Amino acid sequence: WNFGSLLGICLMVQIITGLFLAMHYTSDTSTAFSSVTHICRDVNYGWLIRYAHANGASMFFICLFIHVGRGIYYGSFMLNETWNIGIILLLTTMATAFVGYVLPWGQMSFWGATVITNLLSAIPYISTTLVEWIWGGFSVDKATLTRFFAFHFILPFIITALVLVHLLFLHETGSNNPSGLNS
Repeated sequence: WNFGSLLGICLMVQIITGLFLAMHYTSDTSTAFSSVTHICRDVNYGWLIRYAHANGASMFFICLFIHVGRGIYYGSFMLNETWNIGIILLLTTMATAFVGYVLPWGQMSFWGATVITNLLSAIPYISTTLVEWIWGGFSVDKATLTRFFAFHFILPFIITALVLVHLLFLHETGSNNPSGLNS
C-alpha cells in the first residue's frame, strides 16, 4: 500500500550491487578514484553495476519520501513504535548515502566530507574532539575514507535489521491503508 515493498526491493538491489562494487573498490586516497574508473572500464558490466547502485540510491530515496509522505497522510504516525523505527531508518539511510557519496574521492566528495562533517563543530564543548574523531585526524584524509567505507559497508545490514523490527511492530498493530480494511 505504501511503497514498502518497493523499498525492500531497492534495499536488496543496493546491497547486491554494493557487494559487487566492494569487491573491486580500494579505500585508499591515492587509488580510490582509480578503482572507480577501473570498475567502470575494466570490470564486465561494472559500469552497469555502478550506475545501478548510484541511480538505485536515488530511486530508493524517492520511494522513501513517498513512503513517509503517505504515512503522514494516512496517520501512520499514531503507530508509535513503527513510526519511531521508521525515523531511525530514515536517518540511518541518509547517513549511509552521505558516507557513500564520499567514496569516489573526487574533488566534490572530498569537499562534501569536509563541509558536512565540519557542521559538527557547531556543537559546544566537544566539537573539536568530535570532528577530529570522525576525521581520524586533523583533516579529511585516508583514515576518513577508510572509516566511511566501513560505515557504508556495514550500515545497510543494520538498516536490514531495523527493517525487520519495523515490520515486526507493523504486524503487531496492522497498517493503515487507503481501502480502510483491516490488514
